[in-house]
Amino acid sequence: MYNVLIFPAGSEIGFEIYNALKFSKMLKVYGGTSVKDHSQFVYKNLITGLPYLTDQNFIEKLNIVLKENNIDFIYPAHDSVGLFLTEHLEEINAKVVTSPLKTVDICRSKSKTYEYFSDCDFIPKTYENIDDITTYPVFVKPTVGQGSNGAVKCDNRKQLLNRLDLGDKVVICEYLEGMEYTIDCFTDKDGVLRVASLRDRARTKTGISVNSRNLPLDKDILRIAKEINSRLTFCGAWFFQMKLNANNQYRMLEISPRIPGTMGLSRNTGVNFPLLTIYTLLGYPVEILKHDYNIEVDRAFINRYKINQKYSCVYLDLDDTLELKDKVNEWLMLYLYQCVNNNIKLYLLTRHARDIDETLAKHKIAPQLFDEIIHIKDDTPKSNYITKSDAIFIDDSFRERIDVKEKCKINVFDLDQIEALLDWTQICYN
Repeated sequence: MYNVLIFPAGSEIGFEIYNALKFSKMLKVYGGTSVKDHSQFVYKNLITGLPYLTDQNFIEKLNIVLKENNIDFIYPAHDSVGLFLTEHLEEINAKVVTSPLKTVDICRSKSKTYEYFSDCDFIPKTYENIDDITTYPVFVKPTVGQGSNGAVKCDNRKQLLNRLDLGDKVVICEYLEGMEYTIDCFTDKDGVLRVASLRDRARTKTGISVNSRNLPLDKDILRIAKEINSRLTFCGAWFFQMKLNANNQYRMLEISPRIPGTMGLSRNTGVNFPLLTIYTLLGYPVEILKHDYNIEVDRAFINRYKINQKYSCVYLDLDDTLELKDKVNEWLMLYLYQCVNNNIKLYLLTRHARDIDETLAKHKIAPQLFDEIIHIKDDTPKSNYITKSDAIFIDDSFRERIDVKEKCKINVFDLDQIEALLDWTQICYN
């Protein structure tokens, strides 16, 4: 068993790494964060209060955390963190999941990347002097950055000068008006490019691809991937992004030796890039089973909740609650099995008009899921059957809920509130 710390845990990159590693029987996954963020709703093992990267005693404090938690691997989940940890490999008391410093350094700077590959036909045209620009629009982006932060399209010289007035170091490029693509790659321990998986970036938000589909890999993209892999040394997962110019030719946007936040699309074709990277660092030979089906991902905000509700048992209804529109309520079933894992007792409390065993069998729900099945065959209120004070009640009927709330003095939940009962930190095996 190896202990892995993802830092920072609350980035989109961190969440993808966590989703990829959380079911591995050989890993115990920790999250590490310097700030209060969404990671507290996701990670079962979360280490809070880590120092900021800018803290002058960062490495010393980090090493204390690594030792206290017996961390074997630290997985960077941000470009700047990745570069810093790679620069200080020898001082850190855990194996950093990274590629060699030369690779990380070149990839962190777009100007260095473009210079390093300047003899290649896939590098966009760049301008050192704005007087050399004869055609607008142009695209300006920070030399060091991620996503679309600070990047802007300038339609004329005035807009360009206004952008340059901000004073940060930037790269001025030809404007690429075509579709944008990400290529998820994996290089094994022998330096062999084993995977190059193409996906589009059909819709983006704050620099993150929120809608993406896998696409057939064309020869030109594969050629570029092999060229990059031959010139830089990668250890495990990496990616690069391309965009089409006005002549339908691929031009590079960036290369990064890390996990992108939307790499989950490729993971769900069978290629678990973060786990394969751990295997690579351990020196394991790997086999890759990649599916050839079409897949699309669409991302949006997700709600996760924490409530200070303590209870040892749940009373729940069957009709229009567990059985909903003649089907199983999958959302409720997820919650019920979470209760089972936490030794919370389940009581099915129902006026079901048919045979309960037949209905449960029809839906392939084992009656053993419940500690007791209470079948009410008259109009007696359900509150009469609730004998536990440290309980909650789930029922679609407002009349039943208000009666139980008033008489039993316990909290009651409708179907739309089940999501507040789910504990996402437990939906894993770490």
